[in-house]
Amino acid sequence: MEHVPQDEQKQTENPTQDQVVILAGATGNLGHRVAVHLLAAGSAVKALVRKGSNSAALETLGQQGVQFVEVDFANPDELKAACKGGSCLVSALSGLSDVIIDVQTNLLDAAVSAGVPRFIPSDYCIDYTKLQEGSNRNLDLRRQFNKRLNQAPIAATSILNGMFTDLLTGQAPIIIQGIKRVVYWGSAEQLLDFTTTENTAEFTARAAMDATTPRYLRIAGEVTNIKGLQKSASAASGKTFQLLRAGGLGGLQRMINITRFLLPKKKEVFPPWQGMQYMHNMFTGRPKLTPLDNDRYPGIHWTSVEEVLQNAKK
Repeated sequence: MEHVPQDEQKQTENPTQDQVVILAGATGNLGHRVAVHLLAAGSAVKALVRKGSNSAALETLGQQGVQFVEVDFANPDELKAACKGGSCLVSALSGLSDVIIDVQTNLLDAAVSAGVPRFIPSDYCIDYTKLQEGSNRNLDLRRQFNKRLNQAPIAATSILNGMFTDLLTGQAPIIIQGIKRVVYWGSAEQLLDFTTTENTAEFTARAAMDATTPRYLRIAGEVTNIKGLQKSASAASGKTFQLLRAGGLGGLQRMINITRFLLPKKKEVFPPWQGMQYMHNMFTGRPKLTPLDNDRYPGIHWTSVEEVLQNAKK
């Protein structure tokens, strides 16, 4: 198991007084955590929510000091007014083209019109810039939006974090607790990037308050391979996990094609074949994150795979 490489980059965070971060997606899992970390770091948070939104997250964050603004995400004037005074707009939205492209484009236009100097799009993934177009539907949407973002007169920063480590507790069919197997395709030596949702949120909050961020920031709570996942799963459970090679990458691609044909679910954000595409991308090694920017903001405890698996048992 290889933990996060350390680089020479020093902290370049430069918070200014009276920062107001505009946040879209605060009611979601990642967005909620981003809001909490922004507040803890001393930033004011203005969260944009759809009119009539009602969730426990709204009440919880409101009690902590988040200002909520109900907007029609298709209304340019409302969005512009809501973005006034913002130092950065952070998108933590999830969806397909109607959200990742259409809504984010509306947010981008509003941010530019309102004079918001910086924009962080909802990427939070492997390095899709290294992948061929067509290899992953959801990442293609991010690529398409970021082409627009690159042409806009605003500073942009995409945060790339690999796979959310939390998915290894069940949603990603890699560590199978019932049969004590770690399933993989291709090579068991291929290095993979994992970052918890919590770590991603904390890093995003720090980046949102940093006026000097570059176009891309890459983070990984742990860099490991399938053999490392095997060791982590065994250590966390106290039982021995074995490796199970399900086949080569070509076989996995055929499975994706068949599953996509039988279960198209074009309007579902994460149908089974979408997760399979993501794993295929990772196992090829093409979207491996390098160099890592973990050291940019001191004080973040990067949670390991073993810690996540141990916590899932509690």
